[in-house]
Amino acid sequence: MDLNLKDKVVIVTGGAKGIGEGIVEVLAREGAVPVIVGRNEADNLVTLEKISGKGFQVVAELTDPAQSKNAVDAVLKKYGVIDGLVNNAGVNDGVGLENGSYEGFMASLHKNLVHYYLMAHHALPALKKSKGSIVNIGSKTAETGQGGTSAYAASNGGRNALTREWAVELLKYDIRVNAVIVAECYTPLYEKWVQTLPDPAEALLRISEKIPLGKRMTTSEEIANTVAFLLSEKSSHTTGQLIYVDGGYVHLDRAIS
Repeated sequence: MDLNLKDKVVIVTGGAKGIGEGIVEVLAREGAVPVIVGRNEADNLVTLEKISGKGFQVVAELTDPAQSKNAVDAVLKKYGVIDGLVNNAGVNDGVGLENGSYEGFMASLHKNLVHYYLMAHHALPALKKSKGSIVNIGSKTAETGQGGTSAYAASNGGRNALTREWAVELLKYDIRVNAVIVAECYTPLYEKWVQTLPDPAEALLRISEKIPLGKRMTTSEEIANTVAFLLSEKSSHTTGQLIYVDGGYVHLDRAIS
């Protein structure tokens, strides 16, 4: 299916690694112009090289509110247009209720939620002109809980709420806003977490066996394919949706296995 994304300029925050990298690669294959926004220039350039330089990168530490505006300004200076925004950057940083603090909680919100708002806020004038789309990447933790990660769960609850709030607010501009919700997706960060467990291989097998469809982890490419569809005109009447790309992990009764 031709998604008609050729030459569309799409910002992907956290686009250098993991799910973000997968999104960048799929967008490049579709002929879009992905813009990687990430804190590490070397990582950004490595991913840009993987797509043969058919994109752009902006160095930004998005926990600093001012840098969201700087990133958007840099994209507009380069291309003069923004056709899509994928809010993806974030980390499950384990700021819990019992072991957390006000400072840690607020810092986590800046890592995981505040820049979603700021990137959309600053990109909005350009998105109005292009009638572009926004896709927010979220996590199952907003719905299932996880334990020991209050700030990340709260951030993802906020991402879901903002997705539907923005979908309503931006109807008058024909800007569609959707979210892709991730459960068990094998990324470098996920692998790093698994390696902290006593028996990583056994733990990975145990988790995978609980995923209803195929007893396997979701891939970054599977997330990315859905993101690309939601950015495209092929999903022209889809807005305000939370779409779970998770092999049925969140909603299907795992007793079926």
